[in-house]
Amino acid sequence: MISVKKVFKIIGVAACAALVISGLPGWISLSKQNEEQGGNTVVSVMFHVSSSSKEGQAYKKCVDAFNEAYKDKKIKATASYTPRTDGSSAYETALISMKLENKLPDIITFDSPKCSYYAANGYLYNINNMVADIKDEFYESSLNYYNGDIYGLPIQESSAGFYYNKTLFRNAGISDKEISEYGDETPWTYAEFSSVCERLKSVCEKAAVNMNFGGTADETTPYLLYPFIYASGGEFASEDGRTVTGYLDSEDTVSAFYFFKSLLSNGYTTDQVDANDFYNGKVGMYLSSGWTIADLRNKNYSAFPSGSNWGLLPYPCDVPGCAASATGSWSFGITQNHHSDKSAARELLKWLVNDESSATITEHTGMISAKKSVNEGRYEKGSPEEMLFTQLANTGRARPTMVGYSVFSTTFNQIVHELPRTDNLEKFISEKTAILQETINKY
Repeated sequence: MISVKKVFKIIGVAACAALVISGLPGWISLSKQNEEQGGNTVVSVMFHVSSSSKEGQAYKKCVDAFNEAYKDKKIKATASYTPRTDGSSAYETALISMKLENKLPDIITFDSPKCSYYAANGYLYNINNMVADIKDEFYESSLNYYNGDIYGLPIQESSAGFYYNKTLFRNAGISDKEISEYGDETPWTYAEFSSVCERLKSVCEKAAVNMNFGGTADETTPYLLYPFIYASGGEFASEDGRTVTGYLDSEDTVSAFYFFKSLLSNGYTTDQVDANDFYNGKVGMYLSSGWTIADLRNKNYSAFPSGSNWGLLPYPCDVPGCAASATGSWSFGITQNHHSDKSAARELLKWLVNDESSATITEHTGMISAKKSVNEGRYEKGSPEEMLFTQLANTGRARPTMVGYSVFSTTFNQIVHELPRTDNLEKFISEKTAILQETINKY
């Protein structure tokens, strides 16, 4: 244990040296952690996954590499891991507690739709000037903006599509030529999608397609389904994210929810199917993200022995020129914590998104890199990864940017949850939109 006398000695000598000689902020010198780590400037980062997960292992490699590269500069990164074992709420609860106690780490990871909320409520620091020299290295739709300024840099990119069982497609009389037409630069239509479902219906034990209608407990359903709203010509909110009336309840937006309802009423899907039904060969198509590629290849499911017998199709589109696909994943952001000097945090942030780190994370997760250079020549022609990358580049559209996104996400889930139970969608969506608008007004 450090004695009181020693503490005062540290305060008197180290703090003065930091503030007067080197210009470093006082909090560094007063930190017990700093003393224990040999006088290094300590910069902390919190990740949203387990350290033992593939993604967590990638982050550890990046942090270790940073520490090796910066050891002569006396900057040391420390990492903590708060896995989202119970959905995003567990991670967000930890952030709320840390902010209340003024103990936010220097860098956090956050889900991109939450950027506006975190920025508006003092969690995130404006990094617009910090990253001006590297922002063009990312896809524009991947950057995290609030009021026109950048508050986060993407870790990687995500996209989703319809995984399909080749055996069931053949049994339904759906030829490879027909499938190839759905995967070209002209998106397949809702009518073609429904036609495929109709034919699959007779050969599938559980359902023609799993639309993830049953995943309404978290962000899964909004993330996977929101592109259908854009592809129907609809919108969720005004550009500034402050108005949903006239957008979420518009005719075009409501028509997308009616399309979802038609899939239920025609018996093409239910809200009771899950991923295992696809993996076990009971469902013809499965709407899911890029994470599923690694699962299908590596876990030897009964319907896909040795990781084979499956393919991936893009999102359909109903209105010409409105094709859309899911995008947006987790990002890094510097926090508005009690450390006024953000220079060390800036160094770590840039390291975590450099080409080497981005490639390491991509290799571990199988996701698409948010860095343009890392994706160049990376994907084999005709591979599922190439389909996701091409779709992302051509039709990726972000979820709406709004301070009240979490409330919007809940509202979206409520609408999807009620699809099998309500006949008057216009009225139901109108009511939900009015309640949502009242809540947003309070923000």
